[in-house]
Amino acid sequence: MARYAWTMTETTGPLKGIRILDLTSVVNGAYATQMLADQGADVIKLEDPGGDIMRKPGVPEGRNAELLGPNFLTLNRNKRSIVLDLKTEKARKAVAKLIATCDVFVASVRYEALTRLGLSYEEVCAIRPDIIYAHASGFGSDGPYAGLPAYDDLIQAASGMADLIPRTFGGEPALLPTQAADKVSGLFLAQAISAALFHRERTGKGQFVEVPMLECVTSFVLVENLYGHVYVPPGDQLGYPRTLNPFRKPFATRDGHIGLLPYSDKHWAVFFRVADFGDVFASRPEFATVAGRNNNIRELYALVEQAAATKTTQEWIDLLRPLSIPVIALNRLDDLENDPHLKAVGFFEQLVHPQVGRYQLPKPPVRFASTPASIRSHAPQLGEHTEKILAEAGMSADEIEQAIG
Repeated sequence: MARYAWTMTETTGPLKGIRILDLTSVVNGAYATQMLADQGADVIKLEDPGGDIMRKPGVPEGRNAELLGPNFLTLNRNKRSIVLDLKTEKARKAVAKLIATCDVFVASVRYEALTRLGLSYEEVCAIRPDIIYAHASGFGSDGPYAGLPAYDDLIQAASGMADLIPRTFGGEPALLPTQAADKVSGLFLAQAISAALFHRERTGKGQFVEVPMLECVTSFVLVENLYGHVYVPPGDQLGYPRTLNPFRKPFATRDGHIGLLPYSDKHWAVFFRVADFGDVFASRPEFATVAGRNNNIRELYALVEQAAATKTTQEWIDLLRPLSIPVIALNRLDDLENDPHLKAVGFFEQLVHPQVGRYQLPKPPVRFASTPASIRSHAPQLGEHTEKILAEAGMSADEIEQAIG
């Protein structure tokens, strides 16, 4: 059984009591608000009548899951859905009532469009002065790209991320085969909202928070890859040599692959000895220091590749773990559901949706000892909670009927 009971009806997470009005969609903003919802926030997902575009792709033939596609289920658990057509004045009035009940307003719609809808920071703040207004933009508002459309592919291209593969393996720039820019930006967005809430708890004051994708992802890429250009003038190349190395990879064993990383001086000396390569440090003194290994990293990892092929995966694990040398078996995507560690910690939660049927999700990965995160509810059907949420905002039945038209 999973350690987090998805059927919990009581909210226990650290953000219990925080209400978020969520005007995000697709991946970037939705990933951020999913994390905040897992941590106990009441996330009200405001959708237009067509719904989030991620509702539609990927539904298997024969599965009764219209508008509940696999990525939508993953990104929107623990949220409630309200549908309003913000092009109408009555719907905008309903949103104003909702804003008055919320601690956070978060949107990934372009700011100019929010302003046209009467949802600029100044207008939202006039309704709820202490609100946290978080805008997930593509580009910072002070630069020439402000207001341009931004998607994962574009941000990977503009941030330097797409240059990492050719710097390592040669060839043309390439996108990482995951929505890295969207998800990295979502992590920044969730952290920024949490920090702004903490500031409000201290001071009673809300604020405007801008989370631009290009700047977030570029800062992420440059953590190690600014490297020699940290210094002015530059002291060395751009790009961290240890990671921009074609031999830095899972190493082939006699029957599979392993992740293997001797790290300290002691690790390296012991590894080569047990790998029957003798005293490499004596014959190759340049490998005996961190600086020497970094300067010769490709040749060093090529030796590891040769060594790895001499034993089976389990033989390496049995040999290296008692020596505290980091090693692990490689998992293909197909292996994750049966990984012994992930099974032991109950990583995958199996749920039963009244419309979709049985499905599974990764559980919230961060563990809070006193305020555990949880999966409390399925991703909502389109507009599933519209009337209930508007009633909570103090609207009468007639007002609700007019707002939803």
